[in-house]
Amino acid sequence: MHVAWLGKKSPFCGNVTYGREVTNALLERHYRVSFLHFAQTETDVRNWPDCPEVTLPYLYKSQVYTIPSLRSSRVFTEALHQFQPDLVHASLTLSTLDFRLPEICAALGVPLVATFHPPFDSKFRNLKSSTQFLTYQLYAPFLAHYDRVIVFSELQKDLLVRLGVPTTKVAVIPNGVDVQRYSPGASDFKQQVRAERLFVYLGRIATEKNVEAMLKAWKAANLSVKNKLVIVGDGPLAGALQSFYGAADGIIWHGFEGDEQQRIRILRAADVFVLPSLVEGLSLSLLEAMACGVACVATDAGADAEAIAGGAGIELDTQAVTRQLRLLFPLLSEHREWTALLGKKARQRVLERYTLSRNITQLEQLYAELVPLPPVRLSHRA
Repeated sequence: MHVAWLGKKSPFCGNVTYGREVTNALLERHYRVSFLHFAQTETDVRNWPDCPEVTLPYLYKSQVYTIPSLRSSRVFTEALHQFQPDLVHASLTLSTLDFRLPEICAALGVPLVATFHPPFDSKFRNLKSSTQFLTYQLYAPFLAHYDRVIVFSELQKDLLVRLGVPTTKVAVIPNGVDVQRYSPGASDFKQQVRAERLFVYLGRIATEKNVEAMLKAWKAANLSVKNKLVIVGDGPLAGALQSFYGAADGIIWHGFEGDEQQRIRILRAADVFVLPSLVEGLSLSLLEAMACGVACVATDAGADAEAIAGGAGIELDTQAVTRQLRLLFPLLSEHREWTALLGKKARQRVLERYTLSRNITQLEQLYAELVPLPPVRLSHRA
């Protein structure tokens, strides 16, 4: 089967990781994959002879959304004419092209699948979650015309169905992690940063991630110097926050880390992973930390609460995150057996529900519903 994948390669975000992991896995399972993404030049390409690429022109691109140029629809359509794929899978980049895809693919007679990434908070407890709800309201009428829409949790499915997307079109396929790469193992990163107990945040430094609430709690907890909090990532709030929270507080600003092996090295060294988000989908960073056997603390935004429910992590309410973490940080610092047990349970949860292999098998089943394999012709002997 030939899959035309419309996705994202930059700037780095969960959508980029999702597209890389899934298309790599499809290629390993002998699918043909063509990769279409927004780029101004040909420099940002994978250079795989078995994975041709097309760059789509754009006017603006960020981690959150993309503004395509007027030529992007024509370039995309011409690419589909050239590739003649069996199916189009759009890992939606929040752009106006998303709204035209059903029309384009219907005209070409090609099935269309979407993965819908926008984070959410099903309880709508804050302004940011209300903004995300507007995104769901805007997209729902168009998603109803896709052949299938993949989301990461039953909560997301229920929300889209309530907004008018037929339930038969919505498939729940959670994010998956390569549990061979992301696994417990030796790391010298803790020694490198001179920590006895290492807490890690990995993600964007942006409003919806609620990083400042975590930093306030860390500073207020006033832990001993043996504890360090490493912030891995970058974003619009990074500069302002670094002015108030720094080395004197035991906080290390690592910055963006593009090397996957280095991110794994950091996670393997961590004692506790913290995700204080106001809204989420299903965080790949959380699942990667869990797969590495790290004790995880996360808010109940999006589907993250499902991932750590039942003792696989510690769940926070998105309200009063600072107060909750202020109480938890000293406990997590001192009780090493507790965090070790949480880490083991986290790893087991990923093995049970969130492996990349399981994810791809479910995706293959969905593809087969839309592109049935031709019948096997039996030869008849005389």
